[in-house]
Amino acid sequence: MADNHLQLTERDRKDAIASIQRYFDGNLPEPIGDLPAGMLLDYILEEIGPAVYNKGVADAQARMAARVADIEGELYTDAFQYWNRLEQKRKRR
Repeated sequence: MADNHLQLTERDRKDAIASIQRYFDGNLPEPIGDLPAGMLLDYILEEIGPAVYNKGVADAQARMAARVADIEGELYTDAFQYWNRLEQKRKRR
C-alpha cells in the first residue's frame, strides 16, 4: 500500500460506521454519532489497518510459497508411460 491508509468503498464505510454504532449501543453506556464513529473508523484504518493488511499479505505469501514448494508433487507426471498404459489396457480386456 503506497499511502499506508486502507480505503473502503462508500458502502463498506457506511456499514462499518453502522457496525461501530451498534457496538457502542450494545456494549457501552453512551451511543456514538455518525461523525465520531467515522473518525474512529478512520483512526482504526490508519493506525491498525496496515498491521491487519500486512498479516493478510504474509498469510497469502506463505500459502503461495507452500503451493509453489510442492509444485513438483502437484504437477509432475511420469514420462514415457505409453507402453505401460497400453499393457494395462490389454490386461483389463
